[in-house]
Amino acid sequence: MYRLDDFMADLERRNPSEPEFIQAVREVTASVIDTVNDNPMYIKNRILERITEPDRVISFKVEWEDDDGNIHVNRGYRVQFSNALGPYKGGLRFHASVTEGTMKFLAFEQVFKNALTTLPMGGGKGGSDFSPKGRSDAEILRFCRSFMTELYKYIGPDTDVPAGDVGVGGREIGYLYGQYKRIVGENTGVLTGKGYGWGGSLVRPEATGFGTMYFADNMMHDMGTELKGKRIAVSGFGNVAWGAVMKASQLGAKVVTISGPDGYIYDEDGVNTPEKWAYMLSLRASNNDVVKPYAQRFKAQFVEGKKPWEVPVDLAFPCAIQNELTADDAKALVSNGVKAVIETSNMGCTLEAAELLKANKIAFAPGKAANAGGVAVSGLEMSQNAMHLHWSASEVDERLRAIMGSIHEECVKYGKTDDGYIDYAKGANIAGFRKVADAMCQLGY
Repeated sequence: MYRLDDFMADLERRNPSEPEFIQAVREVTASVIDTVNDNPMYIKNRILERITEPDRVISFKVEWEDDDGNIHVNRGYRVQFSNALGPYKGGLRFHASVTEGTMKFLAFEQVFKNALTTLPMGGGKGGSDFSPKGRSDAEILRFCRSFMTELYKYIGPDTDVPAGDVGVGGREIGYLYGQYKRIVGENTGVLTGKGYGWGGSLVRPEATGFGTMYFADNMMHDMGTELKGKRIAVSGFGNVAWGAVMKASQLGAKVVTISGPDGYIYDEDGVNTPEKWAYMLSLRASNNDVVKPYAQRFKAQFVEGKKPWEVPVDLAFPCAIQNELTADDAKALVSNGVKAVIETSNMGCTLEAAELLKANKIAFAPGKAANAGGVAVSGLEMSQNAMHLHWSASEVDERLRAIMGSIHEECVKYGKTDDGYIDYAKGANIAGFRKVADAMCQLGY
């Protein structure tokens, strides 16, 4: 029999100075420990110890030259956490904040997120502490070539299939895939998020945002209402937020905030026109990392240095980075009558914030469930590559909607409490854990 505190004490001893990884493991373990203790096969096979230890952590040097001829050295990572269900699958993040600990946390979360999609994918994550911000296209190209020259040794269409993440968009995926093809001489589905003309899938750039709104729509229906007519706060202004505001508008809701490091925009009219969506993308492409120009362009309000969670809304979608929504933010949302908080960034809420929301019976959807749309469409891209064909945007979108509906059903199945409240986080953790754990037992390792 396992005791949570004893298990976590040992895990912390073996993983010092990795707070995000510890937080992610504690959140999952607290949800599934009763399930483990009730299943003799899980105990016999030491599933809890094995499922919280990555298969391997790869670290490598990335040397590259800037436009002035100066040599730079960054560190690259690939954490291959579990391939019990299929090839390792997960994004690459290029950001100054990247460490081995953040990669382990993201890869661990990816294992259960991918399991929830029902597609045959294991979990992994990678990246570098290189930041594309302020760098020229030529510098980013040279970095990507150097990064892939090391990474290619560890990946393959049936081994490990990376994708994009923070700092890795279509441009970076193109440079990375180009170098992979030069080295191995093959056109294979070894990366997802590729351009549509060379192996990519329609709907992939906006898939995470689309998927989170489909999940929220299912939540609203379960609560006896609908997404249509709801006021929504979104953080961030990149691809994820862009997809979220588009799909929210299509489903009849109104997004009134977006945000950046400089503050947030309050747009009472709604971020709801193609012109506004296109402007969001142009802001991201400018590499300035600010949203203030949106207020000037569309006569909206800009609130400097603050986050959007003080705005009264029905639903809140943290879409930017981990732990961006704190306990104080959660208190503000609760006091303003929020009905649901849907994590769209990975672990977008602190543990304290998530617990406060659940204590107040606010519907809270964890990122591993709500933001699975991105990796779901990546999985569909893998399928299209394997079959050497392309699906239409409507076909991909319909498959995405069905996958998000299935994930919602699994969360409800394992997360519904005696008083009728749905603990989505617990439901997602148990559903994902059981699928991976059962496969590990059946595979005999």
